[in-house]
Amino acid sequence: MDQAQAESPGHFPDDKFEDEDYPAYSMGRAAEILGVTQAFLRTLDSAELISPQRSGGGHRRYSRRQLRIAARVRELIDQGTALEAACRIINLEDQLADAQRANTELRQVHDRREPPTTGP
Repeated sequence: MDQAQAESPGHFPDDKFEDEDYPAYSMGRAAEILGVTQAFLRTLDSAELISPQRSGGGHRRYSRRQLRIAARVRELIDQGTALEAACRIINLEDQLADAQRANTELRQVHDRREPPTTGP
């Protein structure tokens, strides 16, 4: 890649634009995007559901993945679920998704190893 490509609009070195875990959002911006208070986001941090990275000055920085988790918590709370229960639900949903991915991978490995069966 030449210098002109590196400096062109729309090109993002290190692919930070596509990185779901890149801490791109300040607490204020994250709260604005989600329609929540900054105190709500601090509560999720205290509950250890999301752990935002910290800037050099100590300010919380959120990734898109963390914003999706916070939005899911808000959705559950809006439906009448207590915060503690909402956090537990999200943790269980994540564990289930991980188990399903592992199961799929194991099935694929098993299918590649199993010799074809021959007829009578």
